[in-house]
Amino acid sequence: MFDLGLTLTSQAIRRQLAAMPCELYLVRCIHNLTKRPFPGERLWSATQLANLATTRFLRVRNREGCDVYIHPYAQDRNAGYILIDLDHTGPVALSAMRANGHEPCVLLQTSPGHLQAWVHVSSTPLEPAVATTIGRHLAHLYGGDCASTDWRHLGRLAGFTNQKPSRRNFSGYPPWVKIVHTAAGLASHAEGLLQAASEQVARGSHTPPAAMQPTPACLSTAQAREIYQAWMQCWHIAQRFPDPDWSIVDLWVARALLARAMSPAYVEQILRLGSPGFPRGHSDPADYLRRTLARAFPIFPASGRAVCAAHALASTAAATDSDCSNFTGEQ
Repeated sequence: MFDLGLTLTSQAIRRQLAAMPCELYLVRCIHNLTKRPFPGERLWSATQLANLATTRFLRVRNREGCDVYIHPYAQDRNAGYILIDLDHTGPVALSAMRANGHEPCVLLQTSPGHLQAWVHVSSTPLEPAVATTIGRHLAHLYGGDCASTDWRHLGRLAGFTNQKPSRRNFSGYPPWVKIVHTAAGLASHAEGLLQAASEQVARGSHTPPAAMQPTPACLSTAQAREIYQAWMQCWHIAQRFPDPDWSIVDLWVARALLARAMSPAYVEQILRLGSPGFPRGHSDPADYLRRTLARAFPIFPASGRAVCAAHALASTAAATDSDCSNFTGEQ
């Protein structure tokens, strides 16, 4: 008898695994209410996981209240995939990730407004300290959950439901973990991340080196506009302000980006290339940008918290002074 749900789950599993290939995957089923794992940690190949009998087994566990988690397996090392839990960052973080060369190979919607991204940074296994350093850096840069950055953190498997009670919809049903995007392959800036993280681990330093920051030279006009427009969309600038004061919007964008630990030089490039109509008649554009960054920097220093991408713009004052954390824990 044809089972549509089984077929859709199987297709989702195949699509996720195809974008993050690995010889073996560690799969764990954890009961959401009791937090007890289903007995045994199972190692399966992609072929075994895609088997309908395996899918049926996991679907039964899911219906019993278990969340289904997965991690590419490389024994006591990281398989080259970094997980980032993103919360309410939406297109803003994704635009920045693509512009910075940190594009995910798999992007999942774990529930409405909650995303998980897998970034492929190495074709060979990584030392745990290096993988954790990269994970911590990417989470800090894009407003991810810093509690989910260890080298073997489990992510969700697509095609199953998210059993967290707080994620249920108005009808009481758990949301499905859906695939938003897949693109197999290494992130384009993976080599730079690896080199900088390895150097940081060797030095025993907790401060990310400048090499982990994308350089302004790698930013195109299209990428800068995409990042700037993403912030405008999430703040509903066009709907709220038919004729906005662009110097104020520039300041908001600068503060938001600096809060994500982006370098001032990089933020300056985003404003220069992405702000609508720039330089808009400024007699000294370079001085204008310098003053804008100077106003933004004291509010959100480079080590500051990530701002909430969905914060409201009830007024100019509220928008320029507000800041909310994205660090909400496991999705």
